[in-house]
Amino acid sequence: MSSEYRLEMHDVVKTFPGVKALDHAQLRLRPGSVHALMGENGAGKSTLMKCMFGIYHMEEGEVIYEGERVQIKGPVDALRRGIAMVHQELQPIPERSIGENIYVGRYPTKQVGFLTLVDHEKMYQDAQEVLKEVHLDYDPRAKLGSLSVSQIQLVEIAKAVSAECKVLILDEPTSSLTAAEVEALFTIVSELREKGVSIVYISHKMDEILRISDEVTIMRDGQYIGTWDAKELTTDLIITKMVGRELSSMYPVRENHPGEVVLEVRDFTSINPKSFREASFNVRRGEILGVAGLVGAQRTELMEGLFGLRAHTRGTIAYLGRELTIHQPKDAIRNGIAMLTEDRRATGILGVLSIADNVSIASLNRYLRAGVLLDDKKIEDLVRENVEKLSIKTPSSKTQIQSLSGGNQQKVLFSRWLANSPDILILDEPTRGIDVGAKYEIYCIIAELAREGKSIIMVSSEMSELIGMSDRIMVMCDGRVTGFVEGNEANQENIMALATQF
Repeated sequence: MSSEYRLEMHDVVKTFPGVKALDHAQLRLRPGSVHALMGENGAGKSTLMKCMFGIYHMEEGEVIYEGERVQIKGPVDALRRGIAMVHQELQPIPERSIGENIYVGRYPTKQVGFLTLVDHEKMYQDAQEVLKEVHLDYDPRAKLGSLSVSQIQLVEIAKAVSAECKVLILDEPTSSLTAAEVEALFTIVSELREKGVSIVYISHKMDEILRISDEVTIMRDGQYIGTWDAKELTTDLIITKMVGRELSSMYPVRENHPGEVVLEVRDFTSINPKSFREASFNVRRGEILGVAGLVGAQRTELMEGLFGLRAHTRGTIAYLGRELTIHQPKDAIRNGIAMLTEDRRATGILGVLSIADNVSIASLNRYLRAGVLLDDKKIEDLVRENVEKLSIKTPSSKTQIQSLSGGNQQKVLFSRWLANSPDILILDEPTRGIDVGAKYEIYCIIAELAREGKSIIMVSSEMSELIGMSDRIMVMCDGRVTGFVEGNEANQENIMALATQF
């Protein structure tokens, strides 16, 4: 076997009920190289990595590791061989310490008489060293649950480094990181590359891929499309190869015409003094109102307050001039307000339930027979209509939603709320963790809803998305609304000026 590659995967096949997730997929990793793995959601990237890490067992194909054909029997076997993975969906143990989370399943031990005990002192010393190695100044004895999501993500990377890995898989590692934390991650990646570690980097963020990668492999529909030197690629080339077609524009032409004011919010203030306060704004019929701000601006908190997920002490919400009383989500839903939450896995999808269950869960009272029994036929018709309308790729309505790609999960969540015929949709990071092709489809759904006269409030951390999709942009800083920018006048400079207006 060639010594040019540390790890090779050939002709990998993996199927799930009704879905061929991998169809003779390929990957070759060189030592000391950052290898980007790209493709639309559902292309098979994470599935291929889970086969490499031993979470899934492939039905066909082979893995050649350091010149020998191997069978990776599970994650413990992968770690023993020097293959580590930082997953897109974190699974921390928040009530245990940082050190315990780093060494879970492989604690250092000591003998005390006839007993074998965890050597906590050595564990915390080793954890301190590995945290220093990745430039994290955290107390290894602190509870992991005391950290933010982005800090937990960095601890997961420290955990992988602690395994002295030769191959490191990073699946969407920057999805919850701040700009400063992204730079810290890139420093870690560069240092690991210099030490000869082979790094697989999965991301939908083109600027990251073109900046940090040496090679790029692109997959589509579970198949290997090709591998290229990163310096040969551009954003447009990557998109074309990923989706199999050219996207004429990143954003659809919008045909909405904002009309009368539908929603009026005045002096809305959180019960938490460190959260949103004195927020005032309005949304018009058929308008897409973007909401911008830096991390900590309290954008999500404000939206959750409007939807009844967070308590407020004062302020008013009026719909067409009629003041609303919203203390919990059912009050918002009853008044024609829907909310797509920021984290679809944690607070959106019901993972083990079917597509049909997930679509109908917020509107079950509409699908009752004699006010008691669910009308399965009506629910099936609802799902079929939305599958066609929103182009949801699923084997059947009975498929578990957790088996779908991120983009298709998000479309199911749109379907859930559209079943209630809301007038106002709050969309919090509607395209987070979704590839460029699926993003375009989501943008088209949003544009069509606005054209139909729905009022859209869209929170996004992607500046280009806000500028490309919004009629107006409301900017927040430190819990306050600091200003508005008309869509045709919006640019990064004037938005950032308002986002930093402490």
